[in-house]
Amino acid sequence: MKARLITIAAGFAILAAALALSLAGGTTWAARILGWLDRLRALGVLGWVIFVLLQTLVALIGFLPASLLGLAAGAVYGVALGFGLSSIGVLLGAGAAFSLARSALRPAIVRLVARRDGLRRFDTAIMRDGWRLVLLLRVSPVMPFSITSFALGLSGIGWRDYALGTLASLPALALYVTLGTLGVQGITALRTGPGWVHLVLIGAGLAATLGLTLRIGQLVARAVRVPG
Repeated sequence: MKARLITIAAGFAILAAALALSLAGGTTWAARILGWLDRLRALGVLGWVIFVLLQTLVALIGFLPASLLGLAAGAVYGVALGFGLSSIGVLLGAGAAFSLARSALRPAIVRLVARRDGLRRFDTAIMRDGWRLVLLLRVSPVMPFSITSFALGLSGIGWRDYALGTLASLPALALYVTLGTLGVQGITALRTGPGWVHLVLIGAGLAATLGLTLRIGQLVARAVRVPG
């Protein structure tokens, strides 16, 4: 299964489990989840710094999908602040990986990338297509974010095209943040008991955002495809 689809499915599985527990046990589980999120928010600026550092490490090392942190950002901080913090972390991690790929870590990274046949053959394409191929790689559901950053650093692409393509991919991150926010709204609705109409509307919003998230990669691929 595609990596990004797995991430989305995992996020919805967590949400579905939370909703099921809430329905089965009254508002107890919903209250607990919201309590955890409230404690994270209560850290204030310190929490922002911790989150940005964590997102930077995820984007740099890749021990978790970057999109999973986007879901968490939306759940904890809402759409606007969550997207801002997550974007900062993603851009810092992308910049650090690109710089490391062109510095003292280059030999080790060459060995890592060499294990992936597809990444060994894309240097000519990246030089031809520039930022458009960077964007395509960023929204691809099968390209790990950190590996892509290191591979691009080993290619002949310049900072300008690398940064432009990465920036152009941020709307996809916004969708994950929105999914996280909508998920928390659903849990909140279960706790406060506003009625099934509200829950249905939230569910419709989740479904619409999920569909858009799954579709965006195909649309971008079609838009940036270069003839020949």
